Amino acid sequence: MVDTTRLTQAVDHFADRLRAAPQSRLQRGAAAEALALARRLAAWAQAVEAPGVDPRVMPDAGMFAAADQITVAVHDLAVVLESDDQVSEAVRLVEEAQKRAGV
Repeated sequence: MVDTTRLTQAVDHFADRLRAAPQSRLQRGAAAEALALARRLAAWAQAVEAPGVDPRVMPDAGMFAAADQITVAVHDLAVVLESDDQVSEAVRLVEEAQKRAGV
């Protein structure tokens, strides 16, 4: 089993920052960045779980749900990751998205 602690810590930090962000910051793109990350991670998890099947797209549940969506997506992905390199890649994606979100 792969240790995904770094990944869950990174996404928890991002989610906490989103929850603390003012609505104006979420509207200026932070929520959209989080949703894009959640969709990417969810698609990655689905591709591992069901190769060759078109992934379902995570719906836009609104800017105030973005933190929860990235949390769910990462926890789903963490279950199927198979190597430390995959964990590192997922952490990189989370950290880059957080920088782009500005939170």
